[in-house]
Amino acid sequence: MSRTTPPRPIDVEVLFPELAAYRGTTTRLHPRPGGPHVSASSVGGPMLWPADEPWPVCGEAHSRGRGRRPVDIHRYRRVLATAWARNQVPGPTEEEQELLKELHREHQIPGASEADPLPMIGLAQLYRRDVPDLPDGPEGCDLLQVFWCPFNAHGPGRYDLELHLRWRRSSEVGEVLTPQPQPLVVGSDGFVPEPCVLHPEQVVTYPFAGLLPEDLCARIEAWDEAQEEAEQSTDENAGEPIGYQYDLSIPPGWRVGGFASWHATDPYPVDCQTCRTPMRLLLTIDSSEWDGGSGSWKPLEDQGLPYRCATPTEVTVGRFGELNVFACPTDPDHPHRWGIQ
Repeated sequence: MSRTTPPRPIDVEVLFPELAAYRGTTTRLHPRPGGPHVSASSVGGPMLWPADEPWPVCGEAHSRGRGRRPVDIHRYRRVLATAWARNQVPGPTEEEQELLKELHREHQIPGASEADPLPMIGLAQLYRRDVPDLPDGPEGCDLLQVFWCPFNAHGPGRYDLELHLRWRRSSEVGEVLTPQPQPLVVGSDGFVPEPCVLHPEQVVTYPFAGLLPEDLCARIEAWDEAQEEAEQSTDENAGEPIGYQYDLSIPPGWRVGGFASWHATDPYPVDCQTCRTPMRLLLTIDSSEWDGGSGSWKPLEDQGLPYRCATPTEVTVGRFGELNVFACPTDPDHPHRWGIQ
């Protein structure tokens, strides 16, 4: 089933005609639980990875010998989903509660060293044919594969993520690696994606207001404030007022291309560390498809579904935020950068 973003509640270019010059597109990926094939774009699905090529590993020294087992995490989710899907007396039974408690237990890996090679988790793979806003890869590469280390234990503060991105030409892959490596334990269940098929949809998007010209930004902010005041004065029980940030500019959820949201921090330059060129948003990995503030982006096919359906991948970024991955527009081989909002 395809996913369709509802029309925006207001045509923002009628309100602010200058925005036409900044209009862009982004491809909402709309991941949904399924059984993706290795030849398909997916989140948490099998990777088109050559059998004779080493799987990505995290080699940075950090604790990796204690955590939850991925197999337990997947089963925990299935048990909980089944329990809440029951029509009569929804929720876990006493027996299921005991099983959930056991599945949530952390495990210690005997003899694990901080320097042991740690298999990264295959987070997503995206084929250029499926995703309109995915840029061309280096030298004709048509497949982007994304991995991450399942522990927040990197960087100077020892609490950062570690990503690995790989471009490849899918036609050159012969025998596919199977089974594919996975870590024995992970630092958090939010690192373990549920296998999801994608339903890519290209939509119109506009920049974060704080990156627009000062006069235009000020007018947008004044309009937002007027919307909030009008909503409060007309009906105390009314829903959230329409706003530029959450309804008219940048959609939530997993997406490719477009503009980054800077709702958690002030905008800051993201320049290529090799050539100093301003980088462009490549991919957004989000903890949810929609929430209370961005409900107007909820696909038409999902209307009426409960909020638990807004987290199909079960991936959690930071404190339920989003991870923005940036790429150099001059040379896709240059190292990527990322930040959390």
